[in-house]
Amino acid sequence: MSWIVTGGAGYIGAHVVHALLASDLEVVVVDDLSTGDARRIPAQVAIEQIDVCDLAAMDTVVARHRPVGVIHLAAHKDVAESVRQPMRYYRDNLDGLRSVLSAVVNNGVGHVLFSSSAAVYGTPDGDTPIPETAQTSPDNAYGRTKLVGEWLLRDTAASHGFRWAALRYFNVAGAAEPGLRDTGLTNLLPRLLLASRRGLPATVYGGDYPTRDGSAVRDYVHVGDVADAHVSAARALVDGVLHADVLNVGRGEGTTVLEMIDAVGRATGRELSYLVEPRRTGDPAHVVAGVDEISARLGWTARYGLDDIVVSAAADSTLATV
Repeated sequence: MSWIVTGGAGYIGAHVVHALLASDLEVVVVDDLSTGDARRIPAQVAIEQIDVCDLAAMDTVVARHRPVGVIHLAAHKDVAESVRQPMRYYRDNLDGLRSVLSAVVNNGVGHVLFSSSAAVYGTPDGDTPIPETAQTSPDNAYGRTKLVGEWLLRDTAASHGFRWAALRYFNVAGAAEPGLRDTGLTNLLPRLLLASRRGLPATVYGGDYPTRDGSAVRDYVHVGDVADAHVSAARALVDGVLHADVLNVGRGEGTTVLEMIDAVGRATGRELSYLVEPRRTGDPAHVVAGVDEISARLGWTARYGLDDIVVSAAADSTLATV
């Protein structure tokens, strides 16, 4: 029983691949390697190096491997870049999903697991954990492509009969092993670790939020926990526990930027200084996942705490680019 994982050579995708293999599931990776790294993928896993937007190529790959399902992670995910280049995000993120779904429908694949995002919620009302039933009002092109992707998935499944689920990740961080860590600089933790290694102050955007220390609060979840959530969801789709479902993936606990800076200091053994800059437009004060639904439906809860996340991310890696 194999699963195709698009974007499987990326940071989150590679963790999902390793978690599926550890659960005795077969995997085929589809990745154009424009941002992914083939060294993250175990030698026994086939890699189909294609662009998911290529309809014919995607259809051929699915026809060849006949998977039980597709886990679709391939997408652009830089919020700031999506504001600068919205057409690129609408084209690649949505055309990629449309191509994957066409191949699923053409080949009678029964299950699709979609990588969504907490960005679909936009700026939440209040500071309570956000349930899946909360209003969706994305603040940027990235979040809107994820929300429209959920709509596209829902409508296609309704007319063609496959089971699906969308996992709305919150702030994914950490690494299951050094060779799989996040080597990009779009997320907070890699940027803080880079500043620490270079002996430079970190930049904190906004010190006047209505939070416990004035910096923004986010829900950071270990990428290994996120990968385990994919395994649980994939099995639940096959077993019929999930049919057409949206689930948050987070710890259900908030961490401020300054608390993250303190955690980096504990992990590295040296205090990280910082400079406070004005807030960035569209940055909410407080974004924390409501996790009751995923716990009830899948029995999944995050295992790793903040210090586990930071220590794992700080480990040396042969894939490091910073």
